[in-house]
Amino acid sequence: MFNTKNLVLQEENIPSYWVFQYYLNLPEPLTGQDIKLTSIFNPNEKTPSFCIYVDKNIKQYKFKDFSTGHGGNKIELVKMLFSLNYSSACMRIIDDYNKYIKTNGFEEIDFKPAAKWKVDFVKTRLWNETDSAYWLSFRIGMTILTEFNVKPIEYYNLVKSESDQIKALKIEGKRLYGYFDKNEEVYKIYQPASSKHKFHKVKSYLQGYDQLKFNQPYLVICSSLKDALCLKGIGYNIEVIAPDSENTMIKAYVIEHLKKKYKKVITLFDNDEAGRNAIEKYANAYKINGFTLNICKDISDAMKEHGFDKVHAHLKPLLKMALNKQYGK
Repeated sequence: MFNTKNLVLQEENIPSYWVFQYYLNLPEPLTGQDIKLTSIFNPNEKTPSFCIYVDKNIKQYKFKDFSTGHGGNKIELVKMLFSLNYSSACMRIIDDYNKYIKTNGFEEIDFKPAAKWKVDFVKTRLWNETDSAYWLSFRIGMTILTEFNVKPIEYYNLVKSESDQIKALKIEGKRLYGYFDKNEEVYKIYQPASSKHKFHKVKSYLQGYDQLKFNQPYLVICSSLKDALCLKGIGYNIEVIAPDSENTMIKAYVIEHLKKKYKKVITLFDNDEAGRNAIEKYANAYKINGFTLNICKDISDAMKEHGFDKVHAHLKPLLKMALNKQYGK
């Protein structure tokens, strides 16, 4: 005979987010956001109505399927998925979780949405005071955000192939932002509240290139668009761009074109191993100088943590040195 009390005690120690992520094969970790997907109990549904949300009273994830009326906690989900009774559902969760921990360690599942999922639709919304306050903490105002086509998002949809169980997923959140190209197509989604997946890359894109006016003497290649916008907001006589990531090398012909357009091209990457490696790669490949900040990992974090005056005092001589320094000396 099973001891139901012991089963419940073991089951209660298993995070609810893990149960939903594991059994529904979600494309990104649950970090407090609400999401919608097509009903797993109604195969004919086309509009996502299966909601996964946090019950704020108990701080646990639950679900509600508005197409069928079903809903409940993690145990109810497993009961319905596998046609189990309460005790059997608890045992299934405990066994699967223990196997997962033994294989993977105690971590959230490392989902990779780009492998199967793609952005199907993005719904933008109007800017609000919360948005403005967030970006202004990095000294990035509405003028710069508008110029670089950054927009707040109400939600976006992910879709994957028909052969998979889940066909559509709706991602919602209070702070979602889209980076759009000159054709108003989103190329990256920024989710600052997400602990693991702050960025959802939609397509490769040289960030900031469309905004170049070639009317300043210097160009700084930054590690991210946010860092580029932060640097732009300080007001130096420079222009800025950013590759997809520090691990992405801008094509050689693009760099050669930019070096002809500007008096000097330099890099400003993160003060970590990846950033320093990127500086070295660009230096070796394209013979351009680079530098990092010493007071923080990157310029946007520095601005938020230390404020404009301290960052400006720290950055100005470093920038001047990198611009005036002859390569290789």
